[in-house]
Amino acid sequence: MSDIRDDVADAFEDAYGRRPLGIWSAPGRVNLIGEHTDYNEGFVLPFAINRRTVVALGPRDDGVLRVASAFADEVAEIAIADLAPDRLRDWSAYPLGVAWALGQFGADLAAVPGMDLYVESTVPVGAGLSSSAAIESAVAAALDEVWQLGFDRRTLARVGQLAENKAVGAPTGIMDQSASLLGREDHAVFLDCRSLESSLVPLGFAEAGLELLIIDTGVSHDHATGGYAERRASCELGATIMGVPALRDLTVDDLDRARELMDDVTFRRVRHVVTEDQRVLDTVEALRTLGPTAIGDLLDASHVSMRDDFEISVPELDLAVETAQANGAIGARMTGGGFGGAAIALVPSSGISRIQVAVDGAFAEHGFGQPTMFTVTASDGAARDR
Repeated sequence: MSDIRDDVADAFEDAYGRRPLGIWSAPGRVNLIGEHTDYNEGFVLPFAINRRTVVALGPRDDGVLRVASAFADEVAEIAIADLAPDRLRDWSAYPLGVAWALGQFGADLAAVPGMDLYVESTVPVGAGLSSSAAIESAVAAALDEVWQLGFDRRTLARVGQLAENKAVGAPTGIMDQSASLLGREDHAVFLDCRSLESSLVPLGFAEAGLELLIIDTGVSHDHATGGYAERRASCELGATIMGVPALRDLTVDDLDRARELMDDVTFRRVRHVVTEDQRVLDTVEALRTLGPTAIGDLLDASHVSMRDDFEISVPELDLAVETAQANGAIGARMTGGGFGGAAIALVPSSGISRIQVAVDGAFAEHGFGQPTMFTVTASDGAARDR
């Protein structure tokens, strides 16, 4: 992290002609299990990873916000008074949307100074590791401190979610921002997406001789496109048909009745969410009582459910999962919103190289682009670094 912090401070100076007031960072996240359960008010089990987005920030003496980044040619600029979702465009909608959303949660934006920001990241974009929430969480933590707002971490997670929903236009739940803000080293965040209550669950991967391998397929996804929104609409329809506020209120025992009342597609969407909620609860229990070697079958079952019932996998993800499983992974599944991105595999440390070689070979044999693979560890959440 020291190198990227130095780079961001220097880039801020190059862009704005002065040194930043401070530097903040926030991690991406990997979701161990619990996919598409968050916006159904269910349960998720993500953890923050050791890939982070870094934000350098310095105040201005006017009411203007400017945002620059290594991944954009131009500096985005807008007056704080003009902040509105329909005024924000492209990547700058993430950081500027956070500033707008802070106002929606009670910040007096007429009383705060302008800011210059510079953003850089080591979280892969489009891999399902929530590069967007890392930006939102780092900016939210920075602005909360410098603007002296005093919001707690759970409120900042809701700020980030609102920015993503309204400014970016992606109908995502609150999981990603919660993991990025609440994460702790060697722990997952068990989050109830209805109450927003959370607890930390020890992972113990290293102690068990395990590592979590990320297999980034290179197939880009976009939550603002139709597939994600269609799945969410199906879930809302299913809850309406069953007469409950959200699919969180159903159990596996309700599925026989659901099958009778719904068309096949809606039923399969509902079945995924209901069974996935139960898998999250079972995974938490297994981690707390038996340790990480006991969760492999749950990871495998989650992937089958996403592939067959929710239909959000792609051939590259299926191949990554199947190849990892055939070459020694304890369990594997796609992670993130789907339609591309990354798979995860829980692997004995001694077997990492074997799986990487096997996945590379399988992708080449099928004519797919070469995947990017790396291990991640559970990291602390958003913080001021300097």
